[in-house]
Amino acid sequence: MVSPKTIALDAMGGDHGPDVIVPGAALSLQRHPSLSFVFFGHKGRIDAALAGYAALAVKSRVVHTDLVIAMDEKPSQALRRGKGSSMWLALEAVKSGEAHAAVSAGNTGALMAIAKLVLRPIPGIERPAIAALWPTVTSECIVLDVGANIGATANQLTDFSLMGAAMARAVFHIERPSVGLLNVGTEDVKGNEDVKAAHAILKSVELPLDYKGFVEGDRIGHGAVDVVVVEGFAGNIALKTAEGTARQIGSYLKAAMSSSVVTKAGALLARDGFRVLKEKMDPRRVNGGTFLGLNGIAVKSHGGTDAYGFASAVDLAFEMADSGLVARLTADIGNFHHKLAASTESEALGQSARALEGAVRPAVVSPGGDGH
Repeated sequence: MVSPKTIALDAMGGDHGPDVIVPGAALSLQRHPSLSFVFFGHKGRIDAALAGYAALAVKSRVVHTDLVIAMDEKPSQALRRGKGSSMWLALEAVKSGEAHAAVSAGNTGALMAIAKLVLRPIPGIERPAIAALWPTVTSECIVLDVGANIGATANQLTDFSLMGAAMARAVFHIERPSVGLLNVGTEDVKGNEDVKAAHAILKSVELPLDYKGFVEGDRIGHGAVDVVVVEGFAGNIALKTAEGTARQIGSYLKAAMSSSVVTKAGALLARDGFRVLKEKMDPRRVNGGTFLGLNGIAVKSHGGTDAYGFASAVDLAFEMADSGLVARLTADIGNFHHKLAASTESEALGQSARALEGAVRPAVVSPGGDGH
């Protein structure tokens, strides 16, 4: 049975504030009746929006604040001046246990900076990552990091693998998700040193995931693995390229289907198929980037989304909170670093033993000689 969950919402985040946040929460409540909400922001605007959603109003509480972090505000400014803002208060609610997860459509950089300060990384995590759902020909996969970090060490990439696997268990309900490292080829010799070192670790250390090796970019959409791991610079470029390509194909298709009377007639006959395609490619369906590696759940919605898209982000927050993701990930990270330390210690002892053996080995005396 699903247990009740409370979601903290930054009601002032994004391009539209309560006009999208409130109806989005109402949609998510229809799908998950056990939900309740705490809205942080301008009480007058939130109450006005809630007036049209009686069922949601009963399951909601509003906390007023006049302070809002602007979409163009630098993370450093948000950290200095953001305490008491709608975004900050939503994250504080998760830290205090008042809410099980927080969702914001606000400034991404500010949200990451404040989340790291308020929620703090899980012990053993050097850098949290942003994970995104990615449509595939079979279903969906998870890609991380898609922009929280520039570059990543081998250990950090391994941490990302565990983070992504934990999210896959929560969202896809797969006990042992398949994981691949994004690379320029599938051969062991390809890739930079950090990627190759992470590859070696993932092959040698027993982890609660099914490591499949390297994955090339064209295999992400094929659903080759449940989780694709990449450092944030390349991950963000891959994500933006895929989004742009989807819009480009959509434009081509629309233009082709309206180019003549015959194609218009064909489009009319194929409208049911096009409707399915449109739903499959709708980015609102997979809206929501999750900050993984923190002592709490924080989900970032696209700032320009509508109510349907924001509801998807709330749904994601609910699924992750309901799965006990943070506790499981904390245990997985602890076990991994324990195994890695034990492996490193064993290797160091082996090297010391070999060095000692070489130092005490007696000199070899040649036949007929006296050893001098």
